Amino acid sequence: MSAKEDEYDYLFKVVLIGDSGVGKSNLLSRFTRNEFNLESKSTIGVEFATRSIQVDGKTIKAQIWDTAGQERYRAITSAYYRGAVGALLVYDIAKHLTYENVERWLRELRDHADNNIVIMLVGNKSDLRHLRAVPTDEAKAFAERNNLSFIETSALDSTNVEAAFQQILTEIYRIVSQKQIRNDGDGENSPDMKATLNINIPPTEPSDRKKPCCQ
Repeated sequence: MSAKEDEYDYLFKVVLIGDSGVGKSNLLSRFTRNEFNLESKSTIGVEFATRSIQVDGKTIKAQIWDTAGQERYRAITSAYYRGAVGALLVYDIAKHLTYENVERWLRELRDHADNNIVIMLVGNKSDLRHLRAVPTDEAKAFAERNNLSFIETSALDSTNVEAAFQQILTEIYRIVSQKQIRNDGDGENSPDMKATLNINIPPTEPSDRKKPCCQ
């Protein structure tokens, strides 16, 4: 199995962000190990897990990082975001404050992460319908205004967890493969293809240093 795990066409780093207690760790464990722990404690520091999926006949290996939402661990952010090509911005549909804080998390993400990162807004704990504090339409409208994709999930009963990760990984793959088609000077199967498509994104240039067109 481990040898099989090492075979992949693309490696994408995806980060989970959002307030503490919104269920990030359980989304991670549900997707990567199909496990859910009701007693899960707040994550201290950072952990990550991997899982591979198939998209268009290609093997996409997702390296999914999870960190604590508490303020006292915020010092790890720049390393945490480095190289991430996707982010799941998670809130708890039963706790409106976690949704209000999405705006701050989004700002932080845009400050620290690559400009082209693919972001999905995730309303977790959709099984708590009777306690819902964040209307679906409100979150969907916020996502549209900020060019985010949107989904509601439940790590507890597995609703949409698979779909959320499949959707964001497929979107990242489409962007990367389109870029490849545009930049296919080296041919499709160049030996360093994996290296160039791994999760190392070069730092973006400041916007005031725009390159002249058509050079």
